Amino acid sequence: MAHEAHDELDGLLRSLKVWSPDTTELRPFDPDTAPPTPLPLFTAWLADAARAGQPEPHAMSLATVDEAGRPDVRVLLLHGADADAWTFGTHATSRKGRDLAAHPHAALAFYWPLLGRQVRVRGPVTAAPAEAAQADLQARSTGALASALTGRQSDDLASLDELRRASEAAWDQAREDPSTPAPTWTLYRLHPRSVEFFQGDPDRRHVRLEYRRTGFGWERRLLWP
Repeated sequence: MAHEAHDELDGLLRSLKVWSPDTTELRPFDPDTAPPTPLPLFTAWLADAARAGQPEPHAMSLATVDEAGRPDVRVLLLHGADADAWTFGTHATSRKGRDLAAHPHAALAFYWPLLGRQVRVRGPVTAAPAEAAQADLQARSTGALASALTGRQSDDLASLDELRRASEAAWDQAREDPSTPAPTWTLYRLHPRSVEFFQGDPDRRHVRLEYRRTGFGWERRLLWP
């Protein structure tokens, strides 16, 4: 049975296509035209992905390491970005929150297959003031607040019925009082030390442009694909 599953998986992987011309537009990217700082280029690429119909273009992978140096990764949403930091939210008591408390550094990765593009961001992470986290949460949907109020993210769950009861109570609270605080909800700010832009090329001559922060601002360099 295990051998059959292996053969099935191997066959499936070999059948899958990457950047099919029917679905993907590999646009030319001239790094000489890139702006001197990464945020304007990121904003333009995010807008391109949204206009191209990329589902959830603001979704990103967040990589952290725990107190023993073991890596972990998950997908969540970008909440904002400015010249100083990229921001996302989670519970300080969650697995990623505990990772960041132990090692306050992280990496983000955005992937937009409709354009054959990736963006990678790495740097130290700080927690925003509690009032900023609550303002961010309350500016989002009722469902986001209900999810935050349900809490206990990454803890062991006894049953789906236990989750249903806790979630229903949280939804009631969120609807009755949209200003209800979620004490462990935290807005994290990743301060980029490097930002890499990857543009796929049909001849595999992919363009990789990396911005690196120095004591004098940003410097740009090309990387081999």
